[in-house]
Amino acid sequence: MASNPLAPHWLAVPDDANALSPALWSRTVTRSDGALTVGGVTVGALAAEYGTPLYVVDERHARERAAEVRDALSSAFARIGSSAMVYYAGKAFLSIEVARWMAEAGLNIDVCSGGELAVALAAGVDPARLGFHGNNKSLAEIDRAVSVGVGAIVIDSLQEIDRVAEAAARHGRVQRVRLRVNSGVHAHTHAFLATAHEDQKFGIGLSDAVDAVTRIRSNAGLEFVGLHCHIGSQIFGSDGFAESAARLLAVHAELLGAGPVPELNLGGGFGIAYTTTDDPSPIGELADRIADVVAAGCATLGIPVPVVAFEPGRSIIGTAGLTLYTVGTTKDVVVSAADDGVTAVRRYVSVDGGMSDNVRPALYGADYSARIANRVTGAPPVLVRVAGKHCESGDIVVDADYLPGDVRPGDLLAVPVTGAYCWSLASNYNHLGRPPVVAVRDGASRVIVRGETEADLLARDAGFREGASA
Repeated sequence: MASNPLAPHWLAVPDDANALSPALWSRTVTRSDGALTVGGVTVGALAAEYGTPLYVVDERHARERAAEVRDALSSAFARIGSSAMVYYAGKAFLSIEVARWMAEAGLNIDVCSGGELAVALAAGVDPARLGFHGNNKSLAEIDRAVSVGVGAIVIDSLQEIDRVAEAAARHGRVQRVRLRVNSGVHAHTHAFLATAHEDQKFGIGLSDAVDAVTRIRSNAGLEFVGLHCHIGSQIFGSDGFAESAARLLAVHAELLGAGPVPELNLGGGFGIAYTTTDDPSPIGELADRIADVVAAGCATLGIPVPVVAFEPGRSIIGTAGLTLYTVGTTKDVVVSAADDGVTAVRRYVSVDGGMSDNVRPALYGADYSARIANRVTGAPPVLVRVAGKHCESGDIVVDADYLPGDVRPGDLLAVPVTGAYCWSLASNYNHLGRPPVVAVRDGASRVIVRGETEADLLARDAGFREGASA
């Protein structure tokens, strides 16, 4: 079958529009009598019990993936005579249950707000296993982080040196800190996702690091443990990490002349597949390549290999999640496909969620895929655009994919790879309640984040009077 001229160049017409690409779905997803099952639970049962839209997290996949990332990084750095610390980046998706899964897998947790800190503490995570990020931490956030004994605060500006030192003195503590620097390495991703080039809000220039560390070391209440850099997100290869590590190690070596520097934090950003054309490097290959670069750099500089820290989030939780929607309407739109007057049809499939539960397509132009989840069908594939229900023309969930041509109202639609940066970026736009998050494992499901109701939305409105008609 010929491709639709409206389709992006990378999107091929599938031989079977019901088929599931293993790279995009969590490892327990299968079809049973045509319907998807996750963790041994059918999507029909999930939709019937919890409604749609619904975030579904494959607990086994998340736990196993956390252990795989931990083991790959630990093994790679043990091979070169060092060790790796792995922090789960809570900004990708954090709940009390997920924090517990990560801690039980042996990971530390990276938080970047007072709210994320509160979730990690409520999960019972040892504060010494937490790192605290943020370019504009409030005085209250810094004070609380120091008071509970957070393992490391990442200093993001010169002003924060004094703020953290004052909090440490107030609580009679010596606070461990890292210094976030910009290596000048720009990861080849969306411009808003790249966070290590110089013209941005995070960190300080690498050329200013020595003076900043001297200021940190002059405070008796601060213990400098190392540099930190994050070069961006959704990175498929190791070249950016390698170049950034080489630049950081040169400054690391200079800092060793005035005191210990036990750690080097290279951040996160390991990419995952969102479409069948995405080809991220396996975590084992990334870990080995980065370890080799660090070992070679240290040998050249004549310095010991430090403990190296990483902060993966998306690469652990992203593929563990999917979102279930119900199709509401379908609409064929005739579109000019070329300047020569050729036209083609794009089918709009509208679902009961949208940019309030997944803003990434609108925010970053992110691509996703979709499959009919409640049945299989032999209908020929048609090009579809999955749209949300919000009052925005840019409210798109899946910009382009092929679905069976008999996709219809009432069908359940599953969008994979929504475990990261979907719930955490969710909103109440158009006064939609944020959907619940359900964990599935071994044939059972349970709510791990309660969905919001209209009553929840009204309860926050100071003009609402109990008993008034809604």
